[in-house]
Amino acid sequence: MPTYVAFLRAINLGATRKFPKDAIKAAVEAAGGTDVETYINTGNVRLTTPMRSRAKVEAALEKAFLADRGFEVPTIVFTPKELAAIAEEAESFGHGGRHYVSLLKDTPTAAAIAKVEAVGAAGEVAKVGGRAVHLLLGENYHEAKLTNAAVEKHLGVATNRNLTVISALAEKWCS
Repeated sequence: MPTYVAFLRAINLGATRKFPKDAIKAAVEAAGGTDVETYINTGNVRLTTPMRSRAKVEAALEKAFLADRGFEVPTIVFTPKELAAIAEEAESFGHGGRHYVSLLKDTPTAAAIAKVEAVGAAGEVAKVGGRAVHLLLGENYHEAKLTNAAVEKHLGVATNRNLTVISALAEKWCS
């Protein structure tokens, strides 16, 4: 059976969007997932499922999350091979500053990529590869114009993780 890595968007933010790891695991299992693992409480899930389509996995998980929590949880799914490639690409940049990765639900168009790459200010660079946007930021990352919100404005639904999490997941679940 295929294995997938799912990233949940906008959970555990504020009082109304709580989704503890144990509840995530139970909802994934209710959607038919097996061998379910989570990593930290930011919505990172590994699962095995007989479904062979990323879109079907996303839809099944989103339906289960809505039923469990009562609010929508956009979910972005990658194969372990895709996640490993994102982590490997990140290492090739050799960026010494803050490095975040916005994971996209859909593959962006060339025109949309050009728009998001034009957003950054001095010391900020966006590098888009497939469904991943590498946000290479400087020390003033709290003031950055390149944010997940800017990515979503131009490229659609995305969720953001720092490179430390992406690398840890690639090592843990893609080896």
